[in-house]
Order: sequence, then structure tokens, then C-alpha cells
Amino acid sequence: MPAVREMFDRRAELGIGVAKLENGATCIDCGVQATGSFRAGALFVEACLAGLATTAITVDRLGDVPVPFLHLVVNRPALACPGSQKAGWVLKHGSFSAMASGPARALALKPRETYRRIGYRDDSPVGVLALEAGTLPDETVTGEIASACGIEPAGLHVLVAPARSLVGSVQIPGRVVTATLHKLETAGYDVRRIVQAWGRVPIAPVKKTDHEALGTTNDCIIYGGSVGLVVGEDDPVFATLPSRCSPDYGKPFAQILADAGDEVAAVDSTLGFSPAEVTVSIPSTGEVRHYGGPDPGVLLGSFGLR
Repeated sequence: MPAVREMFDRRAELGIGVAKLENGATCIDCGVQATGSFRAGALFVEACLAGLATTAITVDRLGDVPVPFLHLVVNRPALACPGSQKAGWVLKHGSFSAMASGPARALALKPRETYRRIGYRDDSPVGVLALEAGTLPDETVTGEIASACGIEPAGLHVLVAPARSLVGSVQIPGRVVTATLHKLETAGYDVRRIVQAWGRVPIAPVKKTDHEALGTTNDCIIYGGSVGLVVGEDDPVFATLPSRCSPDYGKPFAQILADAGDEVAAVDSTLGFSPAEVTVSIPSTGEVRHYGGPDPGVLLGSFGLR
């Protein structure tokens, strides 16, 4: 809620819209009709990570080109990432559809298996849910969300941004740590063993279509994303995390997605949830491991600069 309250208080400055629906739910437009901003995107990321992360935006270079970067430091990674930021709830009602993430998932236990694995469930009269969608939800949709969460609609706060927006260009690459933990989960690794995590990832330029935006924002993770993990002990699985381990490495994500019939589930998971590089710190032994590395050439090509 601190991130959401900052959105309320600075809505004009942040370029976002706040509306109270007839059922009492609050809808925060971060890019559907509103322009949005990088700071709104960073707050969107902080809300998605359940307030368990801090963010900062800097400018650095990809090759010879200056671009903005998002930096993350994540506390309690298992809870913040699979337990909150993971897009683990598919919403569909009539013509409305969205991928939902954020701490309200822990109220609805979506999906239940995730919360069984991390040993957590939430109990709160307030819920915050983040939607990747091109339209704003109405009273029916927010009512169903509130019901699934076991709260009154007046306690629900929904953040909405499409991929093709300033906020989308921040929040999708801002999933770089969560994508890495998802890959570890898929490999059978217990992510509760991760003590601390950090990430650094380029912010994508806004593209003309959602398909192009989805490609470029994911390329930021695959070819430019850096993740650090602090763990109790070494594990061979860490060497398999970088995107270059995939046979599809080197192709823009938009092309890979098109080859898979635009079905994200059909994309090779060794690429689709992989950062460019991973650094693993093991305090018990003092060892540090580093795997992979960024590929500015592919990423600049995805941006349209090659």
C-alpha cells in the first residue's frame, strides 16, 4: 500500500489516473488512457513485489547507446517473486482478459500450489492487484476479483498497464528476478533457500503494437538482464539459468513468439524466463559464481537501433 498511496498522492505528476468505481473498488490507470511515467512504472514494480523490494532508475550504456536501467533489491525473494510478482492468475470475463500479479494473489491463493510450496497465505481486508491489460476493468470484474480474495470491493486496488506503455516498458523488464526464480522453481529448486536477490535490467522503448512491446520488454531480460542471488549453498542448477543456455538464444523474442504461434506457453522455457547473466554469492563459503553475460547487439536490434 505505500507504493499505491504514493500513486494516489502524486497522480498528476506521475501521469496516471485514479478512479473509484461504483462498487467502491479503486482502479489506477497506469497506461491505458493515461500517459504514465518511469516513476509510475517503478512504483508498479514495487507494488507487484508486495513492498518487499526497493527500486531505482539510472542511465547507463548498451554498447554506445545511453538507455535507462531499473535496479532492484529484493527481500524475502520467495514471497516477493513467486508469491506476489509472478503473473500467476489469468483473469477472463466476457471480452476482458488480463494477466494478474501482485500481493492480492496471496489472498485468493492463485495458484494454490505456489503458496503450498512457499508455505504462505495472506489475511487482509485490503488487496492490491496489478493487471497487464489494454482495457480497464469494470465493476463486474473487480467484484469477482474481490470475491476471490475474500474482501469487500472497497478494499481492492487494481493497477492497470498494457505492455505498450511507459509503465509496461518498466514493469515487464522489472520481472527479471521473478523470471529467474520461476525458472529455478521449474527445475525443482526450493526458492525459499534464496536469502536475498537483486536485479538490473534495461527499460524498453515504447513500441507501436503490443506484440512488438512484448518482444522488446522480454528481450531486456533475455539479453540485458542481470540477476544476483545470495544462497546458503551452491547448486549445479545455477549454471543453467542464463538465456544463452537456450537453443533459441540470439533470436529476438518477438520472432520466437511468432514461431510459437504467439503462444507464450509454447516458448522454450530455457529462454523465456532467463536473464542474460546470474551472479551467485555463497556467504557460508565466501565463494561467488558468475554465469552468462549480456548481448547488447541483439538488444539494440530489438530496440530498432541496428
